[in-house]
Amino acid sequence: MQDIIKIHQNDNVAVALKPIEKGTVLQVGGKDVTTVEEIPQGHKFALRAIQAGEEVVKYGFRIGYAKEDIAEGAWIHTHNLKTALGDLLEYSYHPAGTELKETEHAYFDGYKRPNGKVGVRNEIWIIPTVGCVNDIAKALEKKAQKFVQGTVEEVVTFTHPYGCSQMSEDQENTRKVLADLVNHPNAGAVLVLGLGCENSNIGELKRYIGEYDEKRVKFLVCQDVEDEMEAAMALLEECAAYAGQFKREKVDASELIIGMKCGGSDGLSGITANPTVGAFSDILISKGGTTILTEVPEMFGAETLLMDRCANQELFEKTVDLINDFKNYFKRHDQTIYENPSPGNKKGGISTLEDKSLGCTQKSGSALVKGVLSYGEPVCTKGLNLLSAPGNDLVAATALAASGAHIVLFTTGRGTPFASPVPTVKISSNSALYNKKTNWIDFNAGRLVEETSMEELSMNLFQYVLEVASGRKVKAEEAGFHDMAIFKQGVTL
Repeated sequence: MQDIIKIHQNDNVAVALKPIEKGTVLQVGGKDVTTVEEIPQGHKFALRAIQAGEEVVKYGFRIGYAKEDIAEGAWIHTHNLKTALGDLLEYSYHPAGTELKETEHAYFDGYKRPNGKVGVRNEIWIIPTVGCVNDIAKALEKKAQKFVQGTVEEVVTFTHPYGCSQMSEDQENTRKVLADLVNHPNAGAVLVLGLGCENSNIGELKRYIGEYDEKRVKFLVCQDVEDEMEAAMALLEECAAYAGQFKREKVDASELIIGMKCGGSDGLSGITANPTVGAFSDILISKGGTTILTEVPEMFGAETLLMDRCANQELFEKTVDLINDFKNYFKRHDQTIYENPSPGNKKGGISTLEDKSLGCTQKSGSALVKGVLSYGEPVCTKGLNLLSAPGNDLVAATALAASGAHIVLFTTGRGTPFASPVPTVKISSNSALYNKKTNWIDFNAGRLVEETSMEELSMNLFQYVLEVASGRKVKAEEAGFHDMAIFKQGVTL
């Protein structure tokens, strides 16, 4: 295993891949550098003396300015490094990148739906329209497990506290996301469970759902029936009969839509896990598939890299709006735009938002940006898409599922057990986490600094995703975890 890595030839820092003791002599680019203090794993150290106010460069880009003079071999972190970012910026389009070459077809075993969509799971979903019926939904989920047989893989409810006492954008977000889940092809059948007096009632929600198959989607207003449990179980039995007709069939990988997200990142996330996901994204896109990158606040500082990879001027302008709309959202709430990274990120070695964002955007690979989506908007363009959603893990992962992701790839250096409405693959940035949290982590990208090549590792991940798409359960599914969180921005009545 390597001890350290210099990511880009222009960097004036290197990253410790394991704890480095004070006084260790390291050879970097043909030069000996002696550490003048202990360097924790995932953290940076100076490859030469850096003067106060000078740029600190990692990934080949500035990640901030030195707060003070930094000696060669010194630890670089929040104590001596500050962000160089401002607020709203002016951007110009400098097209870069090319179309990926097509590669040979790949296949998985999925569920073909009558409307032309494809699912990677055949589940029955119970969708409450309002938080008031959450407990009824959970009781139904428990009682309906008897329907899990044949090709019906699971009965799941996605509870939430919303659907009433909401205004404007928040109400729209709830309706759009609930409708997106109703229409998601991983659900073989759906029961929409309403109360009756809520703002986002079933009648209102149907306008967002659009056309639907009455055999697939059932509705129940609890206030309209004498015994809602009895009525709901009868509808769920019909759902099970309908969903049970589907069987897995061979499907081209070009039908796959994969969401990409990181959380609990450390100093290795941008070196191992995120680049591996980026290479995976390129593989899938080269086979005609689709990936979605989100968590806009963690693009700040690296946004121009994505803007210049937009396939055309219109997409560039949409990406500018994507970034500035989120910055203005922060400003409307009198919040600092660059209040990031998190305490866990800092402990893992990430010092500034530029440091975090340059690592985060590694997940996008090298493909051109072909689509820019608003929150709750379903993906409609194959290739790499950018999605408006915050960095919060549960909210962003739910947003990816709502936009059509069959599976979410979630990279992490610190570890997390959470799930989302779709299979959520946890990818560790380091082997220590993979070995410690075997009940959480599905795939180890830490092997990238242990003599495994990027080509081999990314292809391993691609094959693993095909297995998950074909029915292999991820660790969160095995644990029975299913989470859902809707983006809340405004007033609660």
